[in-house]
Amino acid sequence: MISMNGAVLKAMLESGCNNLNNRKKEVDALNVFPVPDGDTGTNMSLTFTNGIAEIRKSGSEQMPVIAKTLSRGLLMGARGNSGVILSQIFRGFYQAVGDQQELTVKAFSDAMMNGSKLAYKAVMRPVEGTILTVVRESTAAAEAYLNEHAECEFKEYMDILCKEARASLDRTPELLPILKEARVVDSGGSGLMIIFEGFRAFLEGSPIKEGGSAGPRTEDKAFGYRTEFILKLSDQGRHLFREEKFRNSLGKIGENPTVIIDQDLVKVRMNTMMPGEVLNQGQRYGEFRRVQIDNLEEELHPSILEEKREAEEKEYGIIAVAAGDGLKKLFEDYRTDIVISGGQTMNPATEDFVEAIRKVRAKHIFILPNNSNITMAARQAADVAEGKDVHVLETRSIPQGLAACINFNPDTDAANNEAAMQEAISHVKTRQITYAIKDTSVDGREIHAGDYMGIFEKEIVCTSQVQLEAAHELLKQMMDDEAEIVTLIKGADAADADMEDLTSFIEENYDVDVDVVDGGQPVYSFIIGVE
Repeated sequence: MISMNGAVLKAMLESGCNNLNNRKKEVDALNVFPVPDGDTGTNMSLTFTNGIAEIRKSGSEQMPVIAKTLSRGLLMGARGNSGVILSQIFRGFYQAVGDQQELTVKAFSDAMMNGSKLAYKAVMRPVEGTILTVVRESTAAAEAYLNEHAECEFKEYMDILCKEARASLDRTPELLPILKEARVVDSGGSGLMIIFEGFRAFLEGSPIKEGGSAGPRTEDKAFGYRTEFILKLSDQGRHLFREEKFRNSLGKIGENPTVIIDQDLVKVRMNTMMPGEVLNQGQRYGEFRRVQIDNLEEELHPSILEEKREAEEKEYGIIAVAAGDGLKKLFEDYRTDIVISGGQTMNPATEDFVEAIRKVRAKHIFILPNNSNITMAARQAADVAEGKDVHVLETRSIPQGLAACINFNPDTDAANNEAAMQEAISHVKTRQITYAIKDTSVDGREIHAGDYMGIFEKEIVCTSQVQLEAAHELLKQMMDDEAEIVTLIKGADAADADMEDLTSFIEENYDVDVDVVDGGQPVYSFIIGVE
C-alpha cells in the first residue's frame, strides 16, 4: 500500500487504540515510583479512547475530518502529562495533513515528524529519556529510511517506525538514571510504541481488537444524563467484581463508559438515559463515596434562570482539583467555585477544566491543579478557552492550593492576586505518606512492597515498615526555624489515633500552630504541609 485514505487511517487508529487499551496495565506497571497511583498507561488509554470515540461519532471517513476530529478529541480528553503530549503529537499530525484526502507514505511521515516537533514545543522543559525522545528518534529514523528508499510502502515504513521506537525506548534508561536504577523503560514511550505496534498490526492484516466492549455509542451524547460515581467495594464486592463483566453491563445501558479501578475504589463516568440503573449496577458491589448526575439536555438548553445567571458574569472564579469529600468542602469554604474530583488517582481531562471554566462565568479565573501531572491539561484548557482570562497556578500539592486560596483577595486586581497567590505557594513545603506496591530501588534506596514511604515531589525521602515511624521521620526533615504552621491532612485509610499521635508529636517537639484536616483523600494516608 503506497497511499492511505480516511477509512484506512480510521481503522489503523482504532487498532492502535485497542492495543493500548489491552496493555495499559503493562504500561502503568513501568512507573518508577512504586506508589499505587502509577497511571501513565491509563491516562494515555483514556486520552486516545476519547479521540477514537469522537471519530466514530462523526461518522466521517474523510481524511481531513478524521485527522481534525482525532486531534480535537485527544486534546479535550487529555489526562496527565503523557496524555497531553500524546494529544500534541496528533495535533501536529493533523496540522500537516491539512486538506489532503489521501496520504502517501512520505506525507504520513512528514505528519508524524510535525507531531514530534509540536510535542516538544508543548513542554516547557523537555526531558530526554521520555515519550518525547521516543517519538523524535523513531520518526526521524523512519524519515531517513524513507529518504533512502523512495519506493517504500506503508507496511515497510511502519516496520521501521516500530523497530526504531523499540530501540529508542530501550535506550531511555541510559538517558534517565532513575529508570536504569529501577530497571524499567519509560512508561510514556512504551505507551506510544504500543500504539505504533497497533498501527502495524492493522497494516499486516491482523488489526487489534479490544479485550472488552466499550458499549454502544449513540449519535448524540448531548442527551440523557452524565453519571459519575466513586464506589468503595465491600468485602463481598471485591470477591464478586469482574471489570470486564461490569463494563459490559454498563455498556448495555449507556455510552462511553469510563471505568477505573484503584485498589478497592471503582470510578465510573458515562452518559445514559437511565442513571438510576447505572447506580443500581454499582451498588451491588459496595457503597458510594461520591455520586454526581448532570442533565446534558439542560446544559444545551439552560433554563431562563440559568441564562440570567450566566449573563451576570462575576469578577473572579477559582477552580481547584482535589479528591476526598473533606478536601472538597475545605476548598469550597475558601471561595473555590468548582472543585474537580481527581488528583493522584484520577487525573482530570482537559475537557473537565474547559467545562468548569464555562460554568464559573467569571472575568478572571484561577486554576489550582494541585498536582504536577495535571498542570499541562489545565494549561491546555486555558489555551482553548476563548475570550477568558485564565491563570493556571503551578500548585503541586493540596497544601499549596489551600495557601493560594487563603491569599486570594477579591478586592484587588488579577495581577496582584496572582502575585500574592504565587508568593504563598512558594512558602509551602509539602510531603506525603503512602505505601509501596512493589519491590524496587530508587535513588539507591531499596524499597519493598508494603513499605511506607515519605515522598517529596518526585523523590522518596524516607521509608519504614511502620507508618507512624515514616511520618515522624518525614516531619523531622520538614521542620526548621522558619516553620510557623503545619497542616496535617488525614487520608481515607488513616486511623484517627495515628492522626492524634502525629499532632501530639508536633506540639511536643516544635513551636508551631497545627491545623488538622480530615481530607478523606485516597492513596495518601497523610499529606503534610509546612509554612
